[in-house]
Amino acid sequence: MAEITASMVKQLRESTGAGMMDAKNALTENNGDMEAAVDWLRKKGLSKAEKKSSRTAAEGLVAIVTNGKSGVVVEVNSETDFVARNEEFQMFVKAVTEKAAGVADRDALLAADLNGKPVSENLTDKIAKIGEHMTIRRMAKLAVNDGVVVGYMHNAVAPNLGKIGVLVALESAGDKAKLEALGKQIAMHAAAAFPKFLKKEDVDTATLDRERDVLREQAKAEGKPAEIVEKMLEGRMRKFYEEICLLEQIFVMDGETKIAKLLENAAKDVGAPVTLAGYARIQLGEGIEKEEVDFAAEVAATARSA
Repeated sequence: MAEITASMVKQLRESTGAGMMDAKNALTENNGDMEAAVDWLRKKGLSKAEKKSSRTAAEGLVAIVTNGKSGVVVEVNSETDFVARNEEFQMFVKAVTEKAAGVADRDALLAADLNGKPVSENLTDKIAKIGEHMTIRRMAKLAVNDGVVVGYMHNAVAPNLGKIGVLVALESAGDKAKLEALGKQIAMHAAAAFPKFLKKEDVDTATLDRERDVLREQAKAEGKPAEIVEKMLEGRMRKFYEEICLLEQIFVMDGETKIAKLLENAAKDVGAPVTLAGYARIQLGEGIEKEEVDFAAEVAATARSA
């Protein structure tokens, strides 16, 4: 049996983030073989990660990387906001997002190489080390042929890291610096106005039918004749489009200009027509049902198990 020294335990702890006793046990179980001990800890970490996978991960960070004509936004979730403020977690999210810039989708991102192994394994290692369930939940990419892709981060906790990440893609042969400024304004608008679609034509039939049914019943409840109901419905559907379609929304910074008109007006200043080719908006934890935690009960349960 090889002698397990304090320096060996220290080296293993520093390379894996494992606790002192876990590191010592790993070395003992593997006769001092450092690589085998790392694998032993990883396997143990994987088991812990599986136990944590049922816990809700609705906190974390959204990150953005842009590179002139392209950009990507990624959401990485954790269980608590404390982890989001952890520098190691922030560095991991940045590295994952930079890797996402070179792949097509989330599946490709998870399989991509990061520090000599798949991103998914890096994630498992972080779960084992930090002790919380984490997920790389989603990503979105935009690119233009001629123009700019601009990013904006709302509630930033560090450069390009925060709670709401927005990308805006503008196609135009015009002045790129002016396009950047315009794109930033539209991205800030999208962060605040929460559009669900780019334009009216993008709204799916099911969404339209559901909204029409609701609005029609509301008008009927007001006692209006059938022909008036349909006219009211047309007006209310226009309002609906203004609420959910980015190009139909009123620009939040002046309260009167539609985004479509803003782009039209910008053509003269930019020096060429401007087209809003796409946008992506990812808000941290959006759509995740968070668990309601009874903090007092949790503290009591921890005290009983101590």
